[in-house]
Amino acid sequence: MNIIIFGPQGSGKGTQAELLAKKLNLFFFESGRFLRKVAKTDPSVDEVINKKGELLSDEKTFSLASRFWEEKVPNGKNMILDGYPRSIKQLELFEDWLKERGSKIDKAILLEVSKETSIKRLSARRTCEKCGKVYNLITNPPPKDGCSCGGKLIQREDDKPGSIEKRLSKYAEVTEPMIKILEKRGILERVGGERGIEVISEDIISRLKTKDVE
Repeated sequence: MNIIIFGPQGSGKGTQAELLAKKLNLFFFESGRFLRKVAKTDPSVDEVINKKGELLSDEKTFSLASRFWEEKVPNGKNMILDGYPRSIKQLELFEDWLKERGSKIDKAILLEVSKETSIKRLSARRTCEKCGKVYNLITNPPPKDGCSCGGKLIQREDDKPGSIEKRLSKYAEVTEPMIKILEKRGILERVGGERGIEVISEDIISRLKTKDVE
């Protein structure tokens, strides 16, 4: 079973994706974390996503991600993707890649939260400079001494209110047209994201057909 999970920034999609990956034994791919790791060794990627605070082109993102998938999950099955695809073009590229492997997207999960919730949650987010682990001062606070790996916790520039507003606007512009396509296909599930983590997780699992989970 292949699942894509998305929602506005701060919706908790990363947390839910990791929970589902463990519960359903799925390969977990988080695009933001993946690209930040690539940026550490690729100056061109670092320039775009870190120094300019912009998104890579759809083609470049797919090129990097697909090489990774081909290494980790070459059959294109039993995957859960967080933050990818995020546009119609990315959706088309990903589905072509899956089709070549006799696979497809089985379910799309959209976590819905208000703009106010997105800003509040992201403003409280802290990231470890060393290992990249993400904490949240509200929902998932770090240990008193900082990250368990010993790294320093920072607030990324794109987690500050002004940057969050821009990211939410970009999400509405780029991702919402894709949502309409997935909804027309009947594979989209809209899930309320302003509840407890486990409540949301169980809600998502209850929406997955038994034959899809097996």
